[in-house]
Amino acid sequence: MANSDNTKVIRTGCPAHNCGGRCLLKAHVQDGRIVRVETDDRPEDPLANPQLRACTRGRAYLRRQYHPDRLTTPLRRVGARGEGQFEPISWDEALKEMAHQMTRVRDTYGHGSLFVPYGTGGYTQMTGSQTARRLLNVFGGHLGHYNSYSWGATNIVTPTTVGTVNCGSERQDWLNSKLILMWGWNPAEARDGTNSDYFILQARRNGARVVCIDPRHTASAASLADQWIALRPGTDAALMTAMAYVIITENLHDADFIQRCCSGFDGSQMPHEVKGLESYQDYVLGTFDSVAKTPEWAEEITTVPRDVIVDLARQYATCKPAVLYQGYAMQRRAYGEQVVRAGMALAAITGNLGIKGGWASGLSSQPTPGPYWTVLPEGENPHGLRIPCFLWTEAVLRGKEMGQDHGVLGLPEQGMKTLDSNIKFIWSVASNILANQHGNLNWTAEILRDESLVEFIVVQDNFLTPSGRFADLILPACTQFETWGVADGWKYGQEVILLPKLVEPLGESKSDYRIAADLAQHLGIGQQYTEGRDEKQWTVWALDYYRKNWFPELPTLEEMLEKNMGAYTVPVHEPAIGLADFRRDPQAHPLDTPSGKIELFSLQMHQFGQPEVVPAVPKYIQEWESPFGEEAVKFPLQCISNHTLARVHSTHENNDWLREAHPHQLWIHPVDAESRQLKDGDLVCIFNDRGTTVVACAVTRRILPGVVNLPQGTWWTPDAQGVDQRGSINVLTSERWTPFAFGAALQTVMVQVARQEVLS
Repeated sequence: MANSDNTKVIRTGCPAHNCGGRCLLKAHVQDGRIVRVETDDRPEDPLANPQLRACTRGRAYLRRQYHPDRLTTPLRRVGARGEGQFEPISWDEALKEMAHQMTRVRDTYGHGSLFVPYGTGGYTQMTGSQTARRLLNVFGGHLGHYNSYSWGATNIVTPTTVGTVNCGSERQDWLNSKLILMWGWNPAEARDGTNSDYFILQARRNGARVVCIDPRHTASAASLADQWIALRPGTDAALMTAMAYVIITENLHDADFIQRCCSGFDGSQMPHEVKGLESYQDYVLGTFDSVAKTPEWAEEITTVPRDVIVDLARQYATCKPAVLYQGYAMQRRAYGEQVVRAGMALAAITGNLGIKGGWASGLSSQPTPGPYWTVLPEGENPHGLRIPCFLWTEAVLRGKEMGQDHGVLGLPEQGMKTLDSNIKFIWSVASNILANQHGNLNWTAEILRDESLVEFIVVQDNFLTPSGRFADLILPACTQFETWGVADGWKYGQEVILLPKLVEPLGESKSDYRIAADLAQHLGIGQQYTEGRDEKQWTVWALDYYRKNWFPELPTLEEMLEKNMGAYTVPVHEPAIGLADFRRDPQAHPLDTPSGKIELFSLQMHQFGQPEVVPAVPKYIQEWESPFGEEAVKFPLQCISNHTLARVHSTHENNDWLREAHPHQLWIHPVDAESRQLKDGDLVCIFNDRGTTVVACAVTRRILPGVVNLPQGTWWTPDAQGVDQRGSINVLTSERWTPFAFGAALQTVMVQVARQEVLS
């Protein structure tokens, strides 16, 4: 499509940086340059097939595309690691050096010393870390990883309860709900599926009552909810358990569903091998520990008044069908596994699973095909060993000591019991994990500075990020607008989104795929890596793959380009319901759990053998940093962190358009501000024993007293004294992980706040 001024208007996907959605953009291209970006304008069916409309991040992409700080040439470190001093070199020099270092490290330490860390800065077929993992697999293997920073606990424990993560329904089914609990969930900013906030709005218009449970009065609480309930962070499981107490003692639970579909609810349902141990009901009623989990008990822990707890429990048990939708921040905490299972237990005992308008809680991906994330085949990893992605720093420090107790997968039944090497070579692609998104940044930076630990670091990105400052070699990657690619519906929606090449790569930058392909040539494995395909040919391959496996009606690349489609979507007229077959006939359609039923007592977690931190029934456990511990004397404020419309994790952090629209601030309640003599807009220091960061504060009643909120994702910028000047939350966070899933526990943080002049 061309305008009168010879500008081509091309539909494309919003670059997939893991914002929680997949949206459509209209790029205006003139004389080889993108000059304007708009969003989806296609005719829509408002419910079955709504438009994929981008938020401010997608609409502001033009500023990122042509930002003056784009990397355009390979760089080699010339100063000390971490100083950020580099010199430009040619691609030939860069690839020769990288090939030499990869080969040297492999020959010295073995394939297990090579590592591509977790990262979500690119999520199309030709951009992202899967391009590097494919090469290392062809190269002979590498240390792999599993899980994510986002879903660390819920991704692992949801299946321990229902045997799958695909236990949700298609979102159009929310219109059949009478009550929706948005528990720590903020789709107006964090997305969690394009149009999730839109579907909540439509459900509310259809008569559903919406309750937001969150320490913050979020944009979703303001725009979508009928009621806001504020609770102390890290105590959600206590509130859920007290709701269960009300539901059970008032006989509001669904006894028939529990009898047919659950295991471990009470003593009569306990698996034979654990007869006599504490059941779920035993814990709730205090049978074993003599502590009944009453609303009064929960009020002291959560700050939520007992009458509010009772009312919420009665609403959820009687306003059926109901949705309890959990956000992910609550499980990125100490013992984050427990809150996931506690929410799923509430859904189970009220019989809100497998029915129209219900919801299983937990991760709850939809049961229909997808999401797909990427389909570029990585191939088999001959090395075979994998670590939890958050434990990469442990694998740098003590990889040869890490075994099953650290979540290592792939170890043989006989023979080696630990990893065969520490991590010695890191190739970081589309990731800012190394020195920005990981916990305890000052500690992490010291690890990266030590060249006797990781001997060579390659960072491949669009910009010189804080992680890039620790690189020995920087490779400039082009954006998704500058190559071919395919994306999908992320977590919800059956979409295939085409990202055609719109403009040429800026400077000497190349696609992630092309960089890996050129490196493969230097290593003598070019044909094995490319299979004779370039980026466009792999895009054709990907569309064929989707068509063969899921979408027989999916148009070809030529047809999508000719029609300027942008996206192919399967309309939803009759929403698929998660676990519906199981609910109808549990015997014929058992779950993939040891009992075949919903496990309120988890045999898998019982067999883990650490009942104090991994109990078999979901429990509230006081966190290792909390207002109830000794640490609160010195650091009395809980610090939580949210996703913001200013960034996607750390992507867009240097986009001044978005920083102006969504200023980076510390939220603090007036009560806490007054006691510290703070006023709105003051520069403050937030600190604990791990570090200090500086940012402006916003004094607001939209947060619970005793709690402060600092959005995540700003670029770590320490001064000469090591004090971060840009409000980076991970200066304050811990490197500790959850005990069962080995997931990130970055939300469990205690801090103090003071005016900058007072502290200095």
